[in-house]
Amino acid sequence: MGTLLAFGEVMLRLSPPGRELLMQTPRLDVWVAGAEANLVTALARLGHDVAIATMVPDNDLGRSAITALRGNAVDTSRIRLGGDRMGLYFVTSGSGLRATEVLYDRAGSSFANADPRDWDWDQLLTGVDRLHLSGITPALGPRSAEAAILAAEAACRHAVPISFDGNWRGKLWQRWHADPRAILTKLVVHADLMFGNHRDIGLLLNRDFAGGGEDRRRAAAEAAFAAFPRLRTIASTARHAEHVDQHRLSARIDTRDAHIQTAEVTLTGIIDRIGGGDAFAAGVLHGLRRSGDPADAARCGLALAALKHSLPGDASLFRQADLDAYLAGGLDVRR
Repeated sequence: MGTLLAFGEVMLRLSPPGRELLMQTPRLDVWVAGAEANLVTALARLGHDVAIATMVPDNDLGRSAITALRGNAVDTSRIRLGGDRMGLYFVTSGSGLRATEVLYDRAGSSFANADPRDWDWDQLLTGVDRLHLSGITPALGPRSAEAAILAAEAACRHAVPISFDGNWRGKLWQRWHADPRAILTKLVVHADLMFGNHRDIGLLLNRDFAGGGEDRRRAAAEAAFAAFPRLRTIASTARHAEHVDQHRLSARIDTRDAHIQTAEVTLTGIIDRIGGGDAFAAGVLHGLRRSGDPADAARCGLALAALKHSLPGDASLFRQADLDAYLAGGLDVRR
């Protein structure tokens, strides 16, 4: 296999300790974050060759982010230094019936302001066997939207498969005058693998699949396959939150011919749910890259997502041994 390359913003996440409110005490925990950074970090920890293309400022914040990614075996040679500021976001963890809250501070970041024509995709795609994009990048603004579309078009020219994670971020899209459906369609049309559920597909196709019971997921998948000829696989999760510390989670993969549905797992004592979707996407890609079996991919995706809920911060840091232990069902001390 070649290198999986992700394109998107690397930023910093700041969170008050424990379950405190933002600025309740004058202290914040900091992690390197971003959907694409989370995905490549998780895959690198599982032994895959991965890289990320992004831009960070040439200061202590940007260079510290590069150091953290490199420390997790992510190839950082495609990261550019430039611009004036690092994108930030703040996460206030919920508790009981109080939901987790996200506050973005990403406007004017180095990545969002980068000239979309300055990305040399002929060079960036050298040795790459998959490009991973998310719906967060185009939501940042017109420059990053154009950059994401140019990346997808270049990957198509180079016959590099594209995986796309919907990652709907309404708070980002509403900041500028955009047509999300038109922009996201220009990305999905090039993808062979999509991470998204019936609501994401409904947005793309301007259809409502919400009223169809369990069949709505298959109906949405079949509609997406009909609309996007390159699309071969759709991976999604279903989450039922009983309260902040207890969720039920299942995974599903639809192909053009069939679907695989896992049983639900109950997640209790949740430490941090942020990044769970990125862990799921990494687990699915891990399964597909090692076996090509959709059932194996669904199991790995659900397992890595479940494990991520036990870890503070955005990224899954688990190794193959951790994944194997979870899949084996062992909760005793590993001595």
